[in-house]
Amino acid sequence: MRVSALIATVFYAGHLRPAPGTWGSLAALPLAWLVAERAGFLGLLFVGAICFFAGVWATDEETKGKDNHDPSEIVIDELVGQWIALLPVIYGANMMQVETLALWPGWITAFVLFRFFDITKFGPIGWADRRNDPLGVMLDDVIAGVFAAIGVLCLAALSHGI
Repeated sequence: MRVSALIATVFYAGHLRPAPGTWGSLAALPLAWLVAERAGFLGLLFVGAICFFAGVWATDEETKGKDNHDPSEIVIDELVGQWIALLPVIYGANMMQVETLALWPGWITAFVLFRFFDITKFGPIGWADRRNDPLGVMLDDVIAGVFAAIGVLCLAALSHGI
């Protein structure tokens, strides 16, 4: 059992088929809830940053000497991107002092928007993906997560009457 494999695959969620990226994003949801419940918005931000740097390291370790720099079983990038997409939801729940799951429509929106941006890879998401290095593996999902978070904020504003 290599630590880099555990991190890169998010405890082997990346080996689930079909659509390992979607499984990685789904695995990110209860983990985000757990971190947010224990440490709040800033805790999720802090642990997410640690996961980003651990993900760059683990991806580098798991792809050394291989032609494919972004194998489908590596889903730590999905976890980080999904957490970024969830940040407005977690922040909103903390600000309103409600249970994080009370904002369940935001969770679903964050998941759907993140998967959309991660799969379509348009604009800067595609640029990062084409880097073909561990940083690019992580960055494309970070950018997709930022786009999804912006979408979550816009849809929340529309839903709540701006």
